[in-house]
Amino acid sequence: MIKLKINGKAISAKEGQSILDVARENGFKIPTLCHHPDLEVKANCRICVVEVKGEAKLFTACSTLAQDGLDIRTNSPAVKKARDLNLELVFAEHAEKCAACVSQYDCHLLDLAREYNIKIGRFRDRKGKRRTYKFGNAVEIDGSQCIDCGNCLEACALQKINYLEMSGYGADQEIKPVADKKKACIYCGQCALHCPVAAAQEQTQYQAVAKALADKRQLVVAQFAPAVRVSLGEAFGLKPGSDCTGKTYSALRRLGFKHVFDINFGADITTMTEAEELVERLKGKKQALPMMTSCCPAWVAYAEFYHPELIPHLTSARSPHIHSAGAIKAYWAKQKGIDSKRITVVSVVPCTAKKYEAARPELKFKGRPLVDYVLTTRELAYMIQKRGLDFKNLPEGKGEPLFNDGSGAAAIYGASGGVMESALRSAASFLAGNEGGKELPPLEFKAVRGLAGFKSATVTLGGKRLRIGVVNGIGNIGKVLPKLKSYHYVEVMACPGGCL
Repeated sequence: MIKLKINGKAISAKEGQSILDVARENGFKIPTLCHHPDLEVKANCRICVVEVKGEAKLFTACSTLAQDGLDIRTNSPAVKKARDLNLELVFAEHAEKCAACVSQYDCHLLDLAREYNIKIGRFRDRKGKRRTYKFGNAVEIDGSQCIDCGNCLEACALQKINYLEMSGYGADQEIKPVADKKKACIYCGQCALHCPVAAAQEQTQYQAVAKALADKRQLVVAQFAPAVRVSLGEAFGLKPGSDCTGKTYSALRRLGFKHVFDINFGADITTMTEAEELVERLKGKKQALPMMTSCCPAWVAYAEFYHPELIPHLTSARSPHIHSAGAIKAYWAKQKGIDSKRITVVSVVPCTAKKYEAARPELKFKGRPLVDYVLTTRELAYMIQKRGLDFKNLPEGKGEPLFNDGSGAAAIYGASGGVMESALRSAASFLAGNEGGKELPPLEFKAVRGLAGFKSATVTLGGKRLRIGVVNGIGNIGKVLPKLKSYHYVEVMACPGGCL
């Protein structure tokens, strides 16, 4: 242990910790923009500067290790002057498009400007004429808002896609897609997830959804994914992980959606379909093994572009929101006596790649898309905030009664390993001759759980030993490809952790 002082308070810390980590552990606020726990420390934004007694210069807290005997000031006059100037210079790189920004109610940069009373217009915007790069209909990078932190570059590199590059030098440097035609965006949205200022973000569809809701000729319905119910509350100050299922139902109805469905129901359809196909492949000799999951559209985009030879291995099961949309426009519409052409289905998911997936020409019903629009969790939060709804105090609503809320298998579907575990449970039941629904002993496949980049295990299913693998993050796909033939079933989720 080492001993130091922060703002006059004696602190004990572990060797190897940064000043930023030590300060935050002990309740001292040091602002940051480019710092992200997933990424390497880059110290690009320079707003985490601190003063060390006896030193002539300031230090970036994120990149400076705490040392024994240091006497640190986080808010001295020198720190305030440098921090405020650096924030003003950041705003000179970031064209203020707040009125139309999906992050305007949850903008860390604006929060810092308010907290430190920054004159955001002191310097003129130097990037106002930069272009916006759009990737499919899923994500985009607005060069006029980019602050050159480099987070999107590193996030893309961690995925081993490397589709982005820093072009130019000094004041002319710019994030842009590479010219190499052998590389392509897979729409995973990791760039948007790690961007601190929404320069990289989803291509929003909330505007089109608002127009649809205003069109009285259309019956606009919503369906939301499992992750939404536990992440949406964070935008409204609720404790991370809070189950907001009931409040989400209420919020969507108050926004004007006539009916609201739980995508868990669609996850169960996908599970059953995938389990049946797995059993068929295991019994047959002509179908490709291993069978590989296909519910992650970013992974499918990756396979189609980088490894088209893997396409026969992909299961034919559609992703949960596509399956449930089909059930809504076919079965539910028929039961309700509604013309499916009047129904507009809006999916709310944590995934930018679902926007790309919903627009695929193969996924249509009677010539129209199964899913008409896709909103991210952030877009839904924006719509709720713009409407002025008090989300925390909304009553607990309920979903469409014709469909159930899904099984326990559906609830784990979004997490890494969840797709495989839910399908293996059903496949075990089928192989045991249990199509009639007889209750079986609880089945758990704990070996496929967790956040390791690649998980491998051998399980016994219907008396046969199967080798299974779970790829957690597309950057880890290389760990299984060289030995793919030794597996029977492989799950791939492009985003680390799954659909969270």
